[in-house]
Amino acid sequence: MPTGGHTTVIQRFLERRAARASVEETTATIAVMLRVVPPPRALLVCQDPVVRQQLERRITADMLDYESLADEHEALRRFDSEFCPVVVTDSLEMVRQLRARTPVRVPFVVYVAELDDAAEREAGLAAGADDCVARRASERELDARLGAARRIAELESVLRVTLAENRKLSATDDLTRVNSRRFFSKHFPREVERAARYGRALSLVLCDIDLFKSINDTRGHACGDQILRQFGARLQHSLRRGVDWVARIGGEEFAIVLPETGYQQGLDVARKLRAAIAQPPFKTEGKSVDVTASFGLCGLDRVSAGERRLAERVLKIADAALYRSKNAGRNCVTGTMLNAAID
Repeated sequence: MPTGGHTTVIQRFLERRAARASVEETTATIAVMLRVVPPPRALLVCQDPVVRQQLERRITADMLDYESLADEHEALRRFDSEFCPVVVTDSLEMVRQLRARTPVRVPFVVYVAELDDAAEREAGLAAGADDCVARRASERELDARLGAARRIAELESVLRVTLAENRKLSATDDLTRVNSRRFFSKHFPREVERAARYGRALSLVLCDIDLFKSINDTRGHACGDQILRQFGARLQHSLRRGVDWVARIGGEEFAIVLPETGYQQGLDVARKLRAAIAQPPFKTEGKSVDVTASFGLCGLDRVSAGERRLAERVLKIADAALYRSKNAGRNCVTGTMLNAAID
């Protein structure tokens, strides 16, 4: 899989693509990404020195980044310590040993057969090889088969990066880097279900930046974006790492999910968050900007099984509490304790 700068390039490309309504076909996107990946790593494991030398002559640096070994045990040790997407070998036992493993990823294996006949090819494929080539094959055929192995390994690598980055992008708000509305919609009901399953506490806090429109109107949207980024970071900084989580669910509205946190504890957390937003002032373009936020809490000391659409109900109650905070003059916390659902 591409690492370092190559992964960064792919990630930035996907972020730009996700930020706008793209009309590019998936095949065009993959073609762009393939241009930036390095040659796949490969293990060349040949006991026959003549075959090994022949392959070493034919495999160029732009085709495969390979390591050549004669010892199968050493080759398997290397493979176990660092995955190689392509393996070229003249050993059926090596092929079998690779296929006997159950890693998350599997390599593309090219078996170099001693004879160019059907029986040899069948033996290689039966052992688990993906392709077979005779050791006396022409250089053009050898280049073609190794080139096919390279392309398949590259496509698999790019698809893995694409899927991972797309999952990350769909789960993360691009501006604030907290969780996205889509993530919240999917995972908050799961938090409620989990709390109900074990009879645990759960609180939901909604917050909204006060008078955010006036900040955008008087200071510009660039300033507003900076405040949103800092706002998300302040919320995350004040929460339990790896337990509580934040999602941006609207323009300047955020949700804070507090697993195993009852009403009074949730109220304390919301008050702490309100204070963390109010002071110190936010910094944008070297200037200080006073920012406050209003908070609404819905807390349950024990979530019991039995109530349908409880996640939706909790969200509505927290939203109503937030609305009361706005009406009460902003920069405050309003909470509602919800009785446990009926068993």
